[in-house]
Amino acid sequence: MSLTFDFYDERAREAAAEAKAATLENVRERALRSEKTWRGLANQAKKLQRERAKADAERAARREREAEEARQAEEARRLAEQQAPVPFTGSFSPPDY
Repeated sequence: MSLTFDFYDERAREAAAEAKAATLENVRERALRSEKTWRGLANQAKKLQRERAKADAERAARREREAEEARQAEEARRLAEQQAPVPFTGSFSPPDY
């Protein structure tokens, strides 16, 4: 069973139909309370769905920024290596005076 907006909304519709068809007041009131509860759950599920989508988008943007920063750091490292002075590997003799 999937606890999604559609599921909750369908239960709310069923409860509303039950309330409309009820001939006894207590049955109608019970169905209306049920509908209210299901509608609340549906709204909560819809809100959660929006918040998840927003969080997913923020995580994707953060990962993209981090990847770009890593690419820039790697490029800076490569440039620094290219511009680094070549270490002296020969011998050095002081001049004769």
